[in-house]
Amino acid sequence: MATIRLEVVSPDRQVCDREIGMLIVRSTGGELGILPRHAPLLTGLVPHVMRIKSGLGAGDEELMAIGGGFMEVTPEKITILAAAAEEPKDIDVARAQAAYQRAKQRIDEYKSAPKDSASIDIDRAQLALARAMARLAATKNPIN
Repeated sequence: MATIRLEVVSPDRQVCDREIGMLIVRSTGGELGILPRHAPLLTGLVPHVMRIKSGLGAGDEELMAIGGGFMEVTPEKITILAAAAEEPKDIDVARAQAAYQRAKQRIDEYKSAPKDSASIDIDRAQLALARAMARLAATKNPIN
């Protein structure tokens, strides 16, 4: 089976560097499936759970939470420069749930505040919510 090299780098470390069979990501333009010998591509990534397949079977999928970033694809290699990237084993579930609750509370406060007096940065709160949801989905933990 053909493979393609996947390299995932976050600001503090190299998270992944290995051969894979397929990658499924959510770009700013929608969901993409990347196979070996894919056409060259450069795209932005939104916060989501990236699916890494070592083969094309049903039980060979791993998950990784991505906090947004950029992806470059060449026929031989996928490079992801992520704002944050975490494997499920590295995610503190309680911390991710607390971040989810804080973001939801900020969004609710924004919605209920008079529009001329809202002091909450709604874009920042929505991004925090998306990151927390990706982290929780990667660990397969329910959102409280």
